Parts: sequence; C-alpha cells; structure tokens
Amino acid sequence: MKYFPTIGLEVHAELSTQSKMFCGCKNEPHAAEVNDHICPVCLAHPGTLPVPNQEAVGMVLKFGQAVGATKADFSEFDRKNYFYPDIPKAYQISQYAFPFLTGGELNGIKLTRVHLEEDTARSSHESTKGSEVDFNRAGVPLMELVTEPVIHDAATAGDFGRELQLLLRTLNISDANMEKGEMRVEANISISAIEGELGTKVEVKNINSFKAVESAIDFEIKRQAAALDAGEILVQETRGWDENTSSTFAQRSKETAKDYRYFPDPDIPKIVISEISDFRDSVLAEKIPVLPSKKREIYLGYAIPAQIIETIISDKGLDSFFASVVSALGNKQSNAVQLAANYVSVDLKGNSDIDKIDPTVFCDLMVMIHNKEVGSRGAKDLLPKLVDFTGDIADLVSSEGLLQNSDPTALLPMIEKIIEDNPSQVAEYRDGKQTVLKFLVGQGMKMSQGSADPLVVEQLLVSEISK
Repeated sequence: MKYFPTIGLEVHAELSTQSKMFCGCKNEPHAAEVNDHICPVCLAHPGTLPVPNQEAVGMVLKFGQAVGATKADFSEFDRKNYFYPDIPKAYQISQYAFPFLTGGELNGIKLTRVHLEEDTARSSHESTKGSEVDFNRAGVPLMELVTEPVIHDAATAGDFGRELQLLLRTLNISDANMEKGEMRVEANISISAIEGELGTKVEVKNINSFKAVESAIDFEIKRQAAALDAGEILVQETRGWDENTSSTFAQRSKETAKDYRYFPDPDIPKIVISEISDFRDSVLAEKIPVLPSKKREIYLGYAIPAQIIETIISDKGLDSFFASVVSALGNKQSNAVQLAANYVSVDLKGNSDIDKIDPTVFCDLMVMIHNKEVGSRGAKDLLPKLVDFTGDIADLVSSEGLLQNSDPTALLPMIEKIIEDNPSQVAEYRDGKQTVLKFLVGQGMKMSQGSADPLVVEQLLVSEISK
C-alpha cells in the first residue's frame, strides 16, 4: 500500500428527552409547524438564563456506562463562539475542557470523549423570498461522540456507525434516524506514506447515511492520494459530501479550538456528578438493558445464523418480541428457538401488529412445528390469526384443518394420485432427474392444503415410484 489512511469519527445524536437542553420547550424538532416550540431562552433573548436538562445529562452518563467510559466527577458547559444564522446566540453552549465522559470502546473502536451540547436551528434555502430558519431544533440536546483516530478503512467506519445507532436505540436515548438528521456523522480523514503517521486532516461533515459515510471516506482517500501523487500540498479543511456526484467538495478552512474562543459559560453552575444521586453508577446500571453484544452472544448459543440475529436486534419491535419468545421457549423446548428466529425474522418482519401477538401462543405454535404437528405452510397461514388470539393454539390449528398428517397409510392414496396425474415427471425422475422430486412433493402439499408431512410425502413418492 502506497498510502496509509487514518480515520476518526465525530458523531452527533439528538437525545430523546421531553424538553430541550436549556429550556422547557418541547423537544420536537420535526414539528409540523415551524417555530412552534420556541421561547425567549432558545431564541437567546437578552436577560434569559439557561438551565441544564438533567434527563439529557443522565442519558449521556447511561451511554457511558454501556461503553465502559470514564465518568467525570466535575464538569461544566462552555461557550463555543461562532456566528451562523441558525445559532441565535452567536455562540453554542457546548463542552470543551471537562466533558462528561472520556475513554470507552464500542465495536472495537476506542473513544476519546463524549460530551453534551445544544443543537442549532435548521436553515432552508428553497424559498424564493430568501433563506428561512426554523428554531424548533434550536436547543435540542445533542450528544457528541469523538473516536480515537484508529480506523483505517471505510467499512470499519460504517460498521461503527451502525453499531452506535443500534446502541443508542437499545438504550432508548435517541431514535438516531440519519435521514431526519437525528444522527450526523463527520469523518476526519488523512493519509500518509508512513504507517502510523498522521497526514493532513480533512473533515467531511454532516453525512446522512452509512453508505454515504463509506463512499465519502473512499473518495477522500483516493482524492488525497491523487493530490499527493501530483505534487500538491494538502490543506486542513472542511468538505461536504455531494450525493449526486459521489464526491466531496471544499466548504471552508478547518477551524481550530483557538478559533472558537471557548470559555466557561458564566450563566450555568459547575456540575459535580458525585453529588447527584441519580448519576451514581449503581443507579445508572439498573437502567442498562441487555446490550446488542450480549444478545449476539446469547443467540449464537442457540446456533442462530448471524445475519438473522442482526435482522432481529436491529428492529425494535422484533427485538422485544423475540426476547420474550426466547425467555418462554427456554423453559419449554430450547431447540425450537432457532425455528422461532426464522419465523420472526422473515414472516413477522414489518408486521405492525407484532405487539398484539402473545409470545406464549407463538411459542406454542413453534413447539407444534418442531414436533411436526403442523407444517410450515400451515404455520405461515396461521400467523395473521395470532393477532389478539388468546386461546389454545392446538384448538386453532385443529379448527383450521392444519394438523399435519404423518400417517403413511392415510397419505398413500394421495401419493398414488400424484403418480397417476404426473406421468412425464415420474418418467423423468426414473431416468435420473432428481430435481423433479421437489415438484412432485409440491403437488402433494398442494393437494393436502399443507397438512401433509413433506418428509413423509417424499419418502412415499420415492418408494412407490421405485416399485
């Protein structure tokens, strides 16, 4: 490799608190009416005083507990000075010298720090009258995470972002929807001819999908390499990502901490974490659910394929439902868990009524499938009928005529009928075309309306055709 890339990520995530970071306005940045959730505080009127949102601080500390970060005992908010039309104060309340969290690790990537700040308003430039600003987002709690520069390829960066999004949702502290701007990723990219040495850092800002994160990193590595090969000198700058051209473009020279003129906000008291009982480690630990890494470990123990596990744990509805299923099946018939995972990840994915299905009833159905009392096709037909169903699943299977028939004597007349109705396929099978057998079995399942045991049907077909 001619050049060695080094990547660090900065990720902003809007927290799902009831109110904004420093005032009592509703935290609804996507409200239908623009400038509907605003007040003198988030509009920075003279004489107003910000009051920190304790819920937001607790969410950040909860995140820190999940990633093994070091929690600060002393912290403070700072003023980050810069002027944009979407920052009414001409400064942003953020954190600089004393963040709430330092260190920690996620998905094998070491973290530098996690701090809390307020989001900006939202600017739009579509109006013919000029640019417009919606202040519903101004002051929304924003968690910023900074990784160490230890990432060396785009795929690793994308995987980190996906795992972070999953963790934020699992902890129930952010919806982290990138399309809505609830999670924004910035990539700091540099390349060097010497492994382990950092080159000139270029920041690509506000990327709104994981695919775009990976594409932007790949593009930037190639752009920087081409520039160095041409004898050009790279400059530290901020660049944007153009989805239409799949390329980055220069925006401005990169500011440094000195440019922002950080200083402690004189209107906000210092925070001593140890003095707040809700922020004790023992209290925070009680709020931590089963984390994605632990779920993977548990489900892999049931021999569930990794891809199915990711489908389940990345969907909040499926994840909650399947956790209940595993708990119930573990006491009944643990080897039916893998079967349940297949049905949950395929047949219940996208089902808006999944919360109306009793996990215990679903478990009973899985056990019946495992015991060959009902077939796969019959089970799929039954799933929609499980919504709000609270009776005995065996009674439902019986009333629907879906009890699986495994009796060879009872199935034999149907087998003879299949052979009689499909002479050409039977001849092909006798000539060695094994794939025809699947067609013949399918005919049996069709004739029995899914009630026949397909394994028994196959065995009988082979036996009768071979006579």
